[in-house]
Amino acid sequence: MSGNRQTQRSDMPLVTLLPNAVTIIALCAGLTAIRMGFNGQFRGAVIMILVACVLDGMDGRLARLLRSESPMGAELDSLADAVNFGVAPALVVYAFAMQDATGAGWIAVLVYAVSCVMRLARFNLDSKSETATPSGGRFVGVPAPAGAFLVLLPLFLSFQAGDPGFVSPVIVGCYMIAVGMLMISRIPTFSFKKTRVARKSVKFLLIGFVFLAAALLTQPWLTLIAFELAYVVSIFWTWYTRESDQAL
Repeated sequence: MSGNRQTQRSDMPLVTLLPNAVTIIALCAGLTAIRMGFNGQFRGAVIMILVACVLDGMDGRLARLLRSESPMGAELDSLADAVNFGVAPALVVYAFAMQDATGAGWIAVLVYAVSCVMRLARFNLDSKSETATPSGGRFVGVPAPAGAFLVLLPLFLSFQAGDPGFVSPVIVGCYMIAVGMLMISRIPTFSFKKTRVARKSVKFLLIGFVFLAAALLTQPWLTLIAFELAYVVSIFWTWYTRESDQAL
């Protein structure tokens, strides 16, 4: 009887594995993006990376909602992020724009990927010391998912222009290194985690989501470029307001 009780106690609800399953699906999406990139399916590769970004935002919230957070889940999420936001975007951009750039293109890939891993390592340390998000709802440096989104800008521009060579490899390499530097920088960036919306504004926000969905379905690359520009503006705005707060 005691053996049966011990077995029952060691069982766990299947639903508690859902966050880890979402993380693994995100990892599969990132790996699939690499494969598609080197097969010349660049639009599909970009979509896979964006899917991984969306899933990354879901797994942690699911874990907290289901109260199934675990050290293994945290480690799995961090390792998946290194692939999805460090390795996959860098290799896809390299396959798209820099295979003919000899060693210089590969150096840009290495700088970006290593910067992303360093960013994730710093985030993990900050999370354990409960300082992941500074006061005022700000991150320190560009988060890894946002960095992956930013580094795909040359592809968005090329897709919108209908010209694979729209952006030169030299510019792409320099831009990739710049995004890597932003990830490991101490620049404050905006965090949505502490954003609050007034109840009377919820209906307008939902209508905005409808327009956003319509824009993504009809003009996906132009919409994503607009998002990129808006995020860059938010970086400057967050830095400016932080400087103003310190001056006061």
